[in-house]
Order: sequence, then C-alpha cells, then structure tokens
Amino acid sequence: MALQISATNPEHPALLLELPWHLPLEEWPEHHLVPLPRGISRHVVRYARAGDEVIAVKELAERPALREYGLLRDLDRLGIPAVDALGVVTGRTDEAGDPLEPVLITRHLGGSMPYRSMFETTMRPATMHRLMDALAVLLVRLHLTGFAWGDCSLSNTLFRRDAGAYAAYLVDAETGDLHTRLSTGQREYDLDLARVNISGELLDLEASGALHPSVDPIDFGNEICSRYRRLWEELTRTSVYPAGKYHYIERRIRRLNELGFDVAEMQIEHSSNGDTVTFVPKVVDAGHHQRQLLRLTGLDTEENQARRLLNDLESWMATQDDYAPGDPLGARPEVLAHRWVREVFRPTVRAVPLELRGSMDPAEIYHQLLEHRWYLSERAQQDIGLDIAVKDYVDNVLPKARAVLPRPIDDVTRM
Repeated sequence: MALQISATNPEHPALLLELPWHLPLEEWPEHHLVPLPRGISRHVVRYARAGDEVIAVKELAERPALREYGLLRDLDRLGIPAVDALGVVTGRTDEAGDPLEPVLITRHLGGSMPYRSMFETTMRPATMHRLMDALAVLLVRLHLTGFAWGDCSLSNTLFRRDAGAYAAYLVDAETGDLHTRLSTGQREYDLDLARVNISGELLDLEASGALHPSVDPIDFGNEICSRYRRLWEELTRTSVYPAGKYHYIERRIRRLNELGFDVAEMQIEHSSNGDTVTFVPKVVDAGHHQRQLLRLTGLDTEENQARRLLNDLESWMATQDDYAPGDPLGARPEVLAHRWVREVFRPTVRAVPLELRGSMDPAEIYHQLLEHRWYLSERAQQDIGLDIAVKDYVDNVLPKARAVLPRPIDDVTRM
C-alpha cells in the first residue's frame, strides 16, 4: 500500500513528506524532533517540526487513528477545547517493505503542559484545586455537547495558564463517542472513570515523592465528582421565580456568564395562576468574553484572560478624550480597542524580553503584569503605573520564576 497523507490543510502534506515516515517513531533522528514535555501514554509519541509548526505524532492502528481524527475535527467544529487534528498518515513501510503503524498528527498546543511536568516542582494544594476546576469545566463542556470521553484523566489532558487559573484541553479522543445527548448513566460512567483515574495518577505521584504531603489522592479523586456536579447543577437546573422578578433571570444569566458559559436560548413559562415564572436556560460552550475580545481587538485568548483584558481595556477607554458612549460623534469601541492594542498591549508585552517569557503567551504575560501592578499599588497605597510595574516584574519576578520552571523531558513517552 502506498504512503497516504490525509490532512486538513492543503499545505500540510508537502511539509509532512519531509518527515522520516519509513522509520518507527522510536527511531526518528533527533534533528527532526522538538524536546517538549510529554505525559505518560499508551502509544509512542514524538513532537516534531513541520515547516513553522510543531506537531505531535502518535502511532496507533489505522481504524482508531481515523476515528480519533474525525472526533477531534468534530470537537473543533463544536468549539470544544481540544488539540487540533492535522492529519493521518497510512500505508507506512520500513526500508525492507514491512508495514509500520499509521500515525495521527495533531498541532502542538502552545504554552501547554502535561500534568507530570507541572508536578516536577511540588505543586501546592491550592494550585491542584485550580487544576480540578479546569478539568471539571472541560468535562461539563464535553457532556453538554453530547461527547462521552470514555477515559477522562490527567494524562489525557493538557493545561494552559489562564489568568491565574488554568484551562484544560482534551488531548486524547481515542475512546470518545459523540451523541446527540448523553444520558445520566453515560455522564456518571465518565465521572466515575475520572475519579478512579485521577486517584490512581495522584497515588503514582505520591509513590514517587512528587505530591505535596497534605494532598490525599483519594480525596482529590472524589473532588472532581463534587466540582463537576455543582457546576452541572448550576448550568442545567430549572429555576422558579416570583412573577415580575425578571431581574432574577438576568442575575442567573450573569452568574452563568461568570462561570464562562453563554445562554443560547431560554425557555420561560408562566404558571397558570400567574404567580411564578419557570426559567430553563439552554447553556452552550464557553466563550462569552473570548468572542467579545476577539471582535473588538482581534486577540484570541483564553476565557479568564479575555475577561481580565476587557476590564483593562474598558478602564483605559474611559480615560480617552474621544470616548463617548451613546454619542454618534464619539469614537467607536472597535477603533478605541485597536488603539489600545497598538499603544498599550503590544508595547507592554514587548517590554518583557523573549528569553524571560518561558511558555507564557502574550495575553498571559499582560495578565501577570496587571496582577503585579495591582500588588505594587496595594503595597504603595497609591496607583503604580504600568511602566514601573513592567520594570519591577522583569527585574525581580521573572528571573526567580524561570529558576523553578519544569525541565524539558526528552524520553520516549506513550499516549
């Protein structure tokens, strides 16, 4: 069978042809590889460079490779946080003509870390709680779209910093299945698998001495269940309010927005006697602030980052002479937003040297600088300008932070 490359982008096949498909992944030469942290896997995985992109290449049988490729594309279409599927390579043979396993190719998620790399320096319990929050949100998003994961775990998730919290991304859809709607039993099955898997992964970390002594692996496994159920209840429950109290509905919608979810539709029913109103929201995937920031500025960020940047943007706009909400003669918000990107956001981020940024993307850098300005202002009991905050952050914070960054992992891992 001849080598075949199925790819989502017409440019990818030409770039991918340069890679040594006639070799098993374990034997790929170092000059093709990129030394990035990787997690534990069932399959052999390599990070490689294809043109200007870093890709993850995973060996597995043809049917599951094609199936996972299709599922990842479905999740992308639905707006679910997951790695991008770029292609599948089949018909691989070695130099002797013997068949090699097909591979699934995904785009490396910039700025992301597998959980084991994050635990190379002992992680505080408070940080672990934020990881559980991120994973619970991801699982709820998947279930709202009808996706049964079938193997929810820390190993099958990548984490990115998101304005002091974390955003979780699905990295392995091999066991998943997409339905119109999930039953309670299907959701509970996924949740039970998550509990067992997470407890087992944390027990493994405990045995290696990488877990904080105050962390109980079993309790944290149970925690994902409680956090998931609280979030699911908030997103899907039916509310009954007194008639005329319509601001209660608005308050509920605002609370859902703060959790990072949007209300696409709502069903409102008046009781027969007119005393009560029943409100059922149809909640869709996160992105309320992301979409607003993208529309105004063109910046594509995580949800919490977008919320923080929008707050800073609005504060800055209020100081501009041509800012006049509702006045047709005033500058449009989009114009002011692009001015903010050009005059504030980009110069501020560029003031942080590239060698000190680590894996932080521009939005995360800007968020960290805003946090540092707030800290300095609180300490000084007066407003500290952004320029002073940037200098202090570069001189006193980033060098210490880089000293404890996780080391690259160069060993062969299995997904």
